Amino acid sequence: MSAPLKAAFVNARLIDPATDYDGPGCVVVEDGRIRSVSHSPSLSVGDPDLQVIDCEGRVLCPGLVDIRVKTGEPGSEPRETLKSAGLAAAAGGITSIVIQPDTDPVVDEPAMVDFLMRRARDNALVHVYAAGAATRGHKGEQMAEIGLMAEAGAVYFTDVDQPVVNSKVLRRVLSYAGGFNALIAHRPKEPWLSQGTVATEGEMAARMGLSGVPALAERIMLERDLALVELTGARFLIDQLSTIEALESLQRARSRGLEVSASVSINHLMFNELDIGDYRTFFRLDPPLRSEADRKAMIAAVADGLIDIVVSAHNPAPAEDKRLPFSEAAPGAIGLQTLLSALIGLHHEDGVPLIDLLRTVTSNPAQLLGLDAGTLSEGAVADLTVVDIDAPRLIDDRTILSKSKNTPFEGRTLQGRVLMTLVAGRPIYTDPEMRL
Repeated sequence: MSAPLKAAFVNARLIDPATDYDGPGCVVVEDGRIRSVSHSPSLSVGDPDLQVIDCEGRVLCPGLVDIRVKTGEPGSEPRETLKSAGLAAAAGGITSIVIQPDTDPVVDEPAMVDFLMRRARDNALVHVYAAGAATRGHKGEQMAEIGLMAEAGAVYFTDVDQPVVNSKVLRRVLSYAGGFNALIAHRPKEPWLSQGTVATEGEMAARMGLSGVPALAERIMLERDLALVELTGARFLIDQLSTIEALESLQRARSRGLEVSASVSINHLMFNELDIGDYRTFFRLDPPLRSEADRKAMIAAVADGLIDIVVSAHNPAPAEDKRLPFSEAAPGAIGLQTLLSALIGLHHEDGVPLIDLLRTVTSNPAQLLGLDAGTLSEGAVADLTVVDIDAPRLIDDRTILSKSKNTPFEGRTLQGRVLMTLVAGRPIYTDPEMRL
């Protein structure tokens, strides 16, 4: 791995959501940290030892923090390894990732958290954090060793795609976690209405002959979850909210003062149920793609801050799991390399201020999890991304660094290209065609 730079990034457009700054500036990094930040595009005093990197007006922002990433390691390494996920994250401007615990074996005890963290230190280019399971084996029956996993370094707790159906068990999890301020994430997915479904109920699913789940199923489970949060006072993250009805529940919870955050996947900001088209399995997702009205409502909720966090929902699946009839194909899509470019697309096409979009993938997730990340402040870790927000990039197999290639952006040209990514001051990615 390369040594940390001693360098000045000059003539940049600094965007730092943590300080609400979007304007000209330069950043000096040294010994893996940010030595100084200036809102002038050039250095006032020269330093002969500094390497000067001219950003030529391009955006310099904190490295992204993606808190919902799946790999296949341990247990299913052909899908994705920590090393390949780190390569993809670096190329996408992401410097911190949180690995989901639904591996084989499940990360439901402190020894597994420690194993994952040690493997990441040895193999991944980016900062890797572990989420622990909320219940043993993700079975929803017994609470996992949340306290011990937190001591081992787990940053939050979740059963990922499996809702905890037993309200008594979830109440116990929330009550216990509340005792030491741990964060619980939960998918609002009503299990009986969702069972066996692959699309959102409606005209599109009916015409295609696909089993559909009513959009209201998300709100039904979310109302139960929020009632338990009110009962226990726990910190809570709604995992991948996707419907208008659920937004209304979130708004009411916030008005009652509940400590509730919400995430949305980039896929549900970019696509709707019509994108399934002729049974395109790269659009087979969980939650399923929703209506255009839902998609627009999610964008508006991100813009006004009701939804705090955007995630890639990176979920690699090899070709043999996707080249199947739509109802049999594995759900999920990769997203580490396309998260930032897709967000930039929302800025260009929907007019959402770029600083507000970047807030959802930098300062907000970092603050939620208490990470030393997501800011350009002096003294902070020098996790940085330089991106040309106007440069196009074609998404195809040649440029995808994940081991699996299941991206719904396949063949699309996105606007926004990462030129350089630094982790703790070390350059871990430079664009091979557009070097600074």
